[in-house]
Amino acid sequence: MSSISSNPKTVEEIFKDYSSRRSGIVRALTHDVDEFYNLCDPEKENLCLYGHQNETWEVNLPAEEVPPELPEPALGINFARDGMNRRDWLSLVAVHSDCWLLSVAFFFGTRLNQNERKRLFSMINELPTAFEIVAERKHVKEKPTADSGSKSRGSTKKSSDSQAKSTPKLADESYPEEEEHGETLCGSCGGNYSADEFWIGCDICERWFHGKCVKITPAKAESIKQYKCPSCSLKRSRVQ
Repeated sequence: MSSISSNPKTVEEIFKDYSSRRSGIVRALTHDVDEFYNLCDPEKENLCLYGHQNETWEVNLPAEEVPPELPEPALGINFARDGMNRRDWLSLVAVHSDCWLLSVAFFFGTRLNQNERKRLFSMINELPTAFEIVAERKHVKEKPTADSGSKSRGSTKKSSDSQAKSTPKLADESYPEEEEHGETLCGSCGGNYSADEFWIGCDICERWFHGKCVKITPAKAESIKQYKCPSCSLKRSRVQ
């Protein structure tokens, strides 16, 4: 078994740290559940459930230093124990533990670049959550559809062009398409094309518009087979 870095920096090291801490949490909530339940005495002070890098778990008081070295798990999990159904309480602890595990992973992942963070989350997302295990819910993975990668949002004539303009992107990413569309102006407000805003293209006049200018959201655009801008819609209604 490979060793775990005490201060993981790469995607693989952070994922290993996440997996090990998660294993400890899952063990506490399943195999060692009776011991864990008894340790969470409501008469005691605020207690937290920790998962460690060596795949063990611990119920303990929160760290005293402020700010703590790492993000802290949910505080006072023991207080709700006797006021809830045991299974519901364990599920609640599992949900809070999942949040803590993600917060620790992305605490370490802060210095990763965007693609690395995306890869890290994708690796984490392949594993069932502690909640899914405790609640015995099936971990369902989405199956990509045949056209999921090529479907245009608002322009069936220019699918690749539409993808470049309609998909919001961060300003610090390097996209060759941005230079190509740098001179594109919004047909409504006349503003310049910007990669960090949602745009939609008219299938009739082939002009482009800010989604906010024509009141079209990315979600709404997904259901539009052929988009007509306000001007083209008005012209068509006059002809009819």
